[in-house]
Amino acid sequence: MIKYLGSKRTLVPLIVDTVKRVGGGTSVLDLFSGTSRVGHALKAAGYRVIANDHNAYAATLARCYVQADSEDVLHDATLLIRELNGLKGAPGYFTETFCIRSRYFQPKNGERVDAIREAIAAKRLEPELEAVLLVSLMEAADRVDSTTGVQMAYLKEWAPRAYNDLELRVPAVLPRARAGKGEAHQLDAFDAANALRADVAYIDPPYNQHSYLGNYHIWETLVRWDKPPVYGVACKRIDCRERQSVFNSKAGFRQAATRLLATVRADTILVSFSDEGYISRVDMEGLLAGLWGGESAVVTIENDYKRYVGAQIGIYNPRGEKVGRISHLRNREYLYVASRRDLQAIADRAYERPAQQLPLFTAT
Repeated sequence: MIKYLGSKRTLVPLIVDTVKRVGGGTSVLDLFSGTSRVGHALKAAGYRVIANDHNAYAATLARCYVQADSEDVLHDATLLIRELNGLKGAPGYFTETFCIRSRYFQPKNGERVDAIREAIAAKRLEPELEAVLLVSLMEAADRVDSTTGVQMAYLKEWAPRAYNDLELRVPAVLPRARAGKGEAHQLDAFDAANALRADVAYIDPPYNQHSYLGNYHIWETLVRWDKPPVYGVACKRIDCRERQSVFNSKAGFRQAATRLLATVRADTILVSFSDEGYISRVDMEGLLAGLWGGESAVVTIENDYKRYVGAQIGIYNPRGEKVGRISHLRNREYLYVASRRDLQAIADRAYERPAQQLPLFTAT
């Protein structure tokens, strides 16, 4: 899957295990699905996953990894990817914007992206098959980019992977889950919380001022293929200035989180959050404990992990000069579990392995 700030790669086994231990359900709602790494793992575990994200690139990833089933799309996708891999490059908007005006990709690969994306658009495929091809292209471009993992800037010198030739691969599309076909939605989080119902809801909201649209604007453009005006050295989409999330606002986050949690239609809620976020652990636990008329059981699981690679390298200005200092290299990631159900099985998890191998569990 694509490189992603806030990716839950290391937490996925814990999230899936926690959902299993809560028990009592077969469906999971993922309100901020991002790369769909969590939804993909839950689908593999047999759950019917309902994924949502307001960004087009994330909804496309969910349509590929959560909604599409291999028995329906894999044969055609394999043939089409083989065909698209044979196309010659043809410079266009993508090459001009992201290879010449900026340096995210080498022009040879930008030209391939242009040719392949135009070919996909011309085929007018049904949504699930098109999503599989778009994800294949997105992931292929991600493997030859020249960034630290986010698209707020590009490296001063070409990353070694940028010299490789872009090549499509068939995404790891799963067969239909035992509990039923998944869904992918592209709704505002509040609208999704109000409209969609599941046994368990997993919530992984933005936790600071950095917008996912701003960090991954190239993928948004690649999926929408609307060839928008751009601004700045980073060549961001012009609508990055307009499409702001209330969850990226320190002033508005607590009120937004309170409203969202009260709206979610599930009997168990899991929330991922970082100690770098806008709300403290104590405050988050307080919000969750107040759910369902104050009848909520709450367990907090704490994990220590390395910060994303850009934070470890440091901050550079557009001239490639290092500015500022690296403040810290590790963070704590919290997985909060709130439920109407008994959470003793979650709390007891702390005693099953040696303490040094475990995250910290606190029950309230």
